[in-house]
Amino acid sequence: MSPDLRQLYDEHAPALFAFLLNFTRREADARDTLQELFLKLIARPQLLTGVQNTRAFLLRLAHRLAIDTHRRSTVREAAIERAAAEPVALFHSATDPDEGAFRSALAEALAELPAEQRAVVHLKLWEQMTFAEIAEALDIPANTAASRYRYGIDKLQALLRPLYEELR
Repeated sequence: MSPDLRQLYDEHAPALFAFLLNFTRREADARDTLQELFLKLIARPQLLTGVQNTRAFLLRLAHRLAIDTHRRSTVREAAIERAAAEPVALFHSATDPDEGAFRSALAEALAELPAEQRAVVHLKLWEQMTFAEIAEALDIPANTAASRYRYGIDKLQALLRPLYEELR
C-alpha cells in the first residue's frame, strides 16, 4: 500500500468501519466491505484524483459496496430458501422398513436445521465437497462453512439420537 493509502486508511478506516457496521449490522460484512473498498483503491488509486471531500467520497464508495454486498447476500439467501423448500426425495426411496424410517427421520431432522447449516451439511455429506469448495459455492468464508457444518451435525445427532437408540 502506498504511503498515501496508508495514511488514508489510518485516518478514515475507523469511521468507515463504524458506518458499515451500522449499515450492515454484521461485523464480518462490515470488515469485508472495508477491505473491498481499500483493495479497490489499491487497484485504482486514480479514483482519488480530484476528490474534494475525501471522507464523503469514501463513505459514498463504502455505501455502494455495502449495497452490492447486501444484494448478493439477499440473492444467495433466497436461493438457499428456495432449495430448502423443495421436497427431499433423496431420502424417501428405501425398501427396507428400518432404512425407510431412518431416511424419513433424517429428512425431518434436516428440515429442523437453519437453511445455512442444512446447505453446508448437504454439500459436505452428499456432494463430498471440502470446506473450501463449499465456501466458494456459497460465497462464505471456509471457517464459516466449517462451523455451520459442526453446528448442523451436532443438531442432527441430537435429533436422531432417539431413533438410533430405538434401532440399536
